[in-house]
Amino acid sequence: MFTPCKGGITAPKGFQAAGIHCGIKKAKKDLSMVYTSTRASVAAVFTLNKVQAAPILVNKAQLSKSSYARAIVVNSGNANTCTGERGMIDAWAMAHSAACALHIPEEEVHVSSTGVIGQYLPIEKITEGIKTIASLLKPEGHADAAEAIMTTDTFMKECSVKFQIDGKESCIGGMSKGSGMIAPNMATMLAFVTTDVAITPQLLQQALQETVDRTFNRISVDGDTSTNDMVTVLANGEAGNNQLTNVSDAGYAAFYVALEHVLTELSKMIVLDGEGATKFIEVKVTGATTEQAAVQAARSISNSNLVKTAFHGEDANWGRILCAVGYSGIEFNPADVEISFGNVPILRRNYVIDFSEDDAKQVLMKKEIAVTVQLNQGNAEATFWTCDLSKKYVDINANYRT
Repeated sequence: MFTPCKGGITAPKGFQAAGIHCGIKKAKKDLSMVYTSTRASVAAVFTLNKVQAAPILVNKAQLSKSSYARAIVVNSGNANTCTGERGMIDAWAMAHSAACALHIPEEEVHVSSTGVIGQYLPIEKITEGIKTIASLLKPEGHADAAEAIMTTDTFMKECSVKFQIDGKESCIGGMSKGSGMIAPNMATMLAFVTTDVAITPQLLQQALQETVDRTFNRISVDGDTSTNDMVTVLANGEAGNNQLTNVSDAGYAAFYVALEHVLTELSKMIVLDGEGATKFIEVKVTGATTEQAAVQAARSISNSNLVKTAFHGEDANWGRILCAVGYSGIEFNPADVEISFGNVPILRRNYVIDFSEDDAKQVLMKKEIAVTVQLNQGNAEATFWTCDLSKKYVDINANYRT
């Protein structure tokens, strides 16, 4: 239903982007902007952390004023969190400066920050940078924009696909950042998505919420839910399709599948780039009574530091997995559980253990590992993505501010 294409956040028609160094970091790019001259439907989801960054509060206020937007401006290197009244003033200053530079209404600008908590933004450098970056916007600017939102990331995270709606070629593109403070609870990262599909803000919000629950909310690196998480989507309608207003509209299914794919790929990239990670682990829980039960069990496994360290040590410690299911809060019969690593059965029903440690080791030595936990209670299932926990993770986060 869709095919991959190049261009990331600017692959859809009408979008431009740029990324520059404005002086927050010592040398690396630290200011990013995405823009469409055509007013776009906007949808967003935000962190569930009770401590929320100033940009989150500003964007919520913007959404209360307008369901449309044309620009997103993001700084990295400073989270603008726990900065009180001054932090709010600075976040609004970013929106105001972008609006002036782009000659658009202030309510059509969304802002975002990522980096160290508890420090004031060097707002003068940022507002000057916004003036500069607005003049550098271009359809080819996606890579610079994606680079500029990185913090401890080791690679840029972009994805874009094209598909057909009403015989019109349509596209969805996105970029994300994140490698630490990642937990499936409006997952801890930033993601920005664009599309040229014509869709109402209400339907776009519904599609985003549903797809986020199946993608970004199903990844885990370290169990920490950040203060700055957000996923924002802009849909400018330049594909020329008949506007999607209802889930039953022709073309909505194609849009939804493409959106979920882009968010899934961006989610997986975050896990692959987990701080200090050496292994990418897909946890699939099957045979649950309900999807929610499967989600709870998979989340519990994915967040377990004991499970993560066992995978890092390439230890077939299935007991840690069963233990994580046990404290997940779901109802199940432990004696019915079966666990496999790749195609190697590790635990069978009634606690039968009969596997080759060598065969298990061969699976666990791989960089990508599939884990299946069969509960044998029903027909529902859920998949999460996580990574191992290494000594390097401690090193990275022990010195993050310095």
